[in-house]
Amino acid sequence: MRITGGILAGRRVSVPHGDSEIRPSMDRMRESVFACLGDISSLSFLDIFTGSGIIALEAASRGASVVEAVEQDKLKRKILLENVSISPTRINCRFMPAELYVKRAKTSFDIIFMDPPFPYNFKWELVMNIASSAIVSNGSRILIHRPRPDYLKFEIPNLKKTDSREYGRSVVDFFLFIS
Repeated sequence: MRITGGILAGRRVSVPHGDSEIRPSMDRMRESVFACLGDISSLSFLDIFTGSGIIALEAASRGASVVEAVEQDKLKRKILLENVSISPTRINCRFMPAELYVKRAKTSFDIIFMDPPFPYNFKWELVMNIASSAIVSNGSRILIHRPRPDYLKFEIPNLKKTDSREYGRSVVDFFLFIS
C-alpha cells in the first residue's frame, strides 16, 4: 500500500497480517477524500479505527499539524507504530476502543475520519457520540467510510451532511459540525 499525496507520496507502508481484520482504504478513495478536503496544512486530524495508519499518514504527509490515530486491535500495534515512524510530524497513537477514546478525549479536531470495520454495528451511534463530545468544535468536519447499504437513517443534532462520495461498494459521507 502506498501513500498517495504530500511529501511522503509514493512511500509504501505495511499492512498487518494474520487474524487481524483489516480493510485498507483504496488509493483512489484516499486521493479523492483528501482532494475534497483541500488544503489541510496546519489543521488537526483524528483517524479513528486507523488499522495500518494509512489515513493518518496521508494527513501528516499533506501537512496536518496534529495527527492522532486510534486503534483497538493490539495485533495491529507493531505494524502501525512502524508505519507512522516515517511521518514528518509525530502521529500520536492511542490503543483503545474508539468509544472509550471519544468519551475520554478533551481535545477537539478540525477533521475526524472514521473507518470502522464494515460489520461494526454501532457506527451511527458513535458518530452521534462524537457530535456531542469534546473532540468537535464549530466547523469540525467528520467523515465516515461505510458500506453503501449502511446509510444514516436519522438526523444527528449539530451535524450537517455536506457531501457523499461513492467508491465501488463503499461510500464516504462528509459532515460539518455546527454548534
